[in-house]
Amino acid sequence: MQTWSLVSISVLLAVVVRWGVSLNSYSGAGKPPMFGDYEAQRHWQEVTYNLPLQQWYFNTSDNDLNYWGLDYPPLTAYHSWLCAYVANIINPEWVELHRSRGYESPAHKLFMRTTVLVTDVLIYIPAVVFYCLYLTGGSAKKRVSLLLSILLYPGLILIDYGHFQYNGVSLGFALWGVLALGLGWDMSGSVAFCLALNYKQMELYHALPFFCYLLGKCARAGLLGRGFILLARIAVAVLVTFALCWLPFLPDPSQASQVVRRIFPVARGLFEDKVANTWCSLNTLIKIRSFLTADSQLYLSFALTLLAALPSSIRLLMKPTFWHFKLALVNSSLAFFLFSYQVHEKSILLAALPVCLLLNDFPFMSVWFLQASTFSMLPLFLKDGLLVPYAVTSVGYLFLTFYLLSALDDCSEAEMNLGCYSKLSFFLPKTYLACMMRWKFYFSIALMAVLSILSVVLDPPPHLPDLFPVLVSTTAFLHFLGAFLHFNIVQFSEPVSKKSQKKNN
Repeated sequence: MQTWSLVSISVLLAVVVRWGVSLNSYSGAGKPPMFGDYEAQRHWQEVTYNLPLQQWYFNTSDNDLNYWGLDYPPLTAYHSWLCAYVANIINPEWVELHRSRGYESPAHKLFMRTTVLVTDVLIYIPAVVFYCLYLTGGSAKKRVSLLLSILLYPGLILIDYGHFQYNGVSLGFALWGVLALGLGWDMSGSVAFCLALNYKQMELYHALPFFCYLLGKCARAGLLGRGFILLARIAVAVLVTFALCWLPFLPDPSQASQVVRRIFPVARGLFEDKVANTWCSLNTLIKIRSFLTADSQLYLSFALTLLAALPSSIRLLMKPTFWHFKLALVNSSLAFFLFSYQVHEKSILLAALPVCLLLNDFPFMSVWFLQASTFSMLPLFLKDGLLVPYAVTSVGYLFLTFYLLSALDDCSEAEMNLGCYSKLSFFLPKTYLACMMRWKFYFSIALMAVLSILSVVLDPPPHLPDLFPVLVSTTAFLHFLGAFLHFNIVQFSEPVSKKSQKKNN
């Protein structure tokens, strides 16, 4: 009873923080003609409510795809229609065809913010609660501390409740999938992940670990016996889920192919803006897009993404345990973020979710990564007028998580799983490894703080207008590359702590 009281208080605090952030500005506020992601979501509601389904993804006189054309899978479109249905009941002007373009008002902002909160309360928050209560070890206080640490992760809150998106829906479905697999409900987990993938195509970042974990589990059970039956049941669940999601588009092949073209827009180029991945960081030294054709960029990014993700996935296929599954989710999502095609800065949330699942195992490294992931989106937050919520939530989260998870109290080699580095740095005493990591962390936090302040108080030189965004993205890229290497090394080593070994069973 006491546990559920603490859970209720944690959820209430998470809701209050989310609503507090939602009181601030949003993407493209008062900035015609294109506005921003807030208008994109509103426009999709306008399109899906007023036009027949067959026109949602096609360019017509009533649906200009150059103006925030729908470019997400069918579940996003259905969700937009549902929101529009409610919006039309409250105020038809919010979704009136053509005439509602760029609509902004306090009442409409309240409605849009509420739709995000409702989806979080229905999908994301319950998944976090059940994961922390049923798939993490330790005392009730420890599990509630972990719950609060995940729910108050500032990156997701600032994007969904500040910038304005519905990432909690796809991430929530993905987490329900992780939860189901952790409890042994393989078919339910497959269905949940299919829903995530049919809401946002970026959930492909997590697809390889889900596939390899389930295939490895089937192979371990015997592909000529129980394993084959399990594989067949999973395949049927996946096919039925996809068929139901795409059912309105399947009768006409041109409809389905148009949806696919819209959700994979390869014509947009290798990267946009200043994203903290390999291509954008490398572009500061070598102008990749000036000597590689668009097709070459696509093939190169695909090859490197696959090469980066395969070792972790193969390891998971050979050892399909829940411990390796969580690490593979981190490594796969980071491989996609660092090397894939057309990556947005917000896509780091796809790596942040599985890192949140490791807070109980590696609190120090996980909190460090989560801070860096929030910092990597600083240029976007400044553009949206979210400096104050960024500063408050980032600083508050740092102190809160280190207090709740005691990450700095016992920052030993074993706690950070640094034993796997001993063979690589045999010339250093073991005690130095943990000490070095602590000082690197202090330097990293100081550097992120300094760059955040400089980005606000200083104007860049006229000949280097993107100086601070480039510094931010490059700094974050180095953090992500280091995390990618670290978690891959950890996955190829054996869990050393008792709590990790418990997860391995």
